[in-house]
Amino acid sequence: MVNSSKKYTTRSATSVIVANMIGTGVFASLGFQLLEIQSGFVILMLWAIGGITALCGALSYAELGSAMPQSGGEYNFLTKIYHPIVGFVTGWVSTTIGFAAPVAVVSILFAGYFTSVYDIVDEKILAVALIIILTAIHVTNHKNSGGFHQLLTFLKLVLIIAFSGFAYFMVQQPQDISFMPNTKDFDIVFSGSFAVSLIFVNYAYMGWNSATYISSEVENPQKNLPKILILGTITVAILYVLLNFIFLYVAPISEMMGVKEIGYIAAKHVFGPEGAAIMGVSLSIVLISTVSAMTMAGPRAFQAIGRDYKVFNFLAHTNNNDIPVNAILLQSGLSILFVITSSFEFILVFAGFTLGVSNFATVLGVLVLRKTQPDLYRPYLTWLYPVTPILYLCLMGWTLVYIVFDKPQEALMSLIVFVLGIIMYFVSKQFD
Repeated sequence: MVNSSKKYTTRSATSVIVANMIGTGVFASLGFQLLEIQSGFVILMLWAIGGITALCGALSYAELGSAMPQSGGEYNFLTKIYHPIVGFVTGWVSTTIGFAAPVAVVSILFAGYFTSVYDIVDEKILAVALIIILTAIHVTNHKNSGGFHQLLTFLKLVLIIAFSGFAYFMVQQPQDISFMPNTKDFDIVFSGSFAVSLIFVNYAYMGWNSATYISSEVENPQKNLPKILILGTITVAILYVLLNFIFLYVAPISEMMGVKEIGYIAAKHVFGPEGAAIMGVSLSIVLISTVSAMTMAGPRAFQAIGRDYKVFNFLAHTNNNDIPVNAILLQSGLSILFVITSSFEFILVFAGFTLGVSNFATVLGVLVLRKTQPDLYRPYLTWLYPVTPILYLCLMGWTLVYIVFDKPQEALMSLIVFVLGIIMYFVSKQFD
């Protein structure tokens, strides 16, 4: 009989997806999108298309996750679909860029919201403290880790819904912005600016795949994983469109352009300085669950690499409660390093592009696996196959191509990360 204290419940796993996704992107990226696009309709279209892309990805991952229900996310999938080197490089990317860097960015944003109200401690010190506290909780056991995270995610959802409702009904003077389309809007939708803005949105949706990192630690993963991925993604997509509508409805575009503390600016226009202070602290609390979720999910890729490669065996070590302590500590250490050295906007585009390539290869793997292993047992089949994965590949591929031409520095950095992953693979093979 499986010890339930050593498994995450369906609710805990779904909360990992919701908390992973609702973080830096939705509370910071709108300001950067508004530098290029000032149309209410186009902005909401961005977030709707991002939601469709994420849902197509989640539906595709659900098939892979049910057929190969082992922890490790893309590392597990791509090792089996293509070749171990592809899985290793993706695992390398997932851990160093996919989780450690975003943990740093979200922690910095958490500290930014908090210190915008109470400037009593340095942002970086507060960000580092958050990472350390959450690490201490998640290295204990599944019950403490999952229960604490469920509480944080529930609080996050309550605060977001409450903020949106109060903001809509209490704003004294809504902004004069139209959310209906006009002919110029459709030109913007097919422009390079839209594609580049979409990478910010896709970054905000990153995390829809996070439950696949803890697959083997989920109760009955072959049955529950598809439900977890789909429910979590749809929930977040609805909340994202709602939040961006509220931001644009209550706050002037001119004040949000190029600014990362969007929520605080919106709250100030609705509730005044005192109310905004309360909301600023509340929004900082919302971000804690995102750091928590990534601290739970990300290290499982490190753990999977540790099981398969001798030189990294120490990463596979677990405590008496089957928690990969060393992997968690390593990811948190890297996150702290990123806090000290990172640039906020650069990491948003760089991490979004790098992870986009990884997700692209994984969804493509659904098509490949149908051809190479047609008899593989698949408890769940992707809805509307092959339309769903192909739609994801088209939307994500379009965005990635534009980034290569519009943001070459970030694309080059991503290439360097992939090359380093290849080098690390061949070095590790020397110890096998």
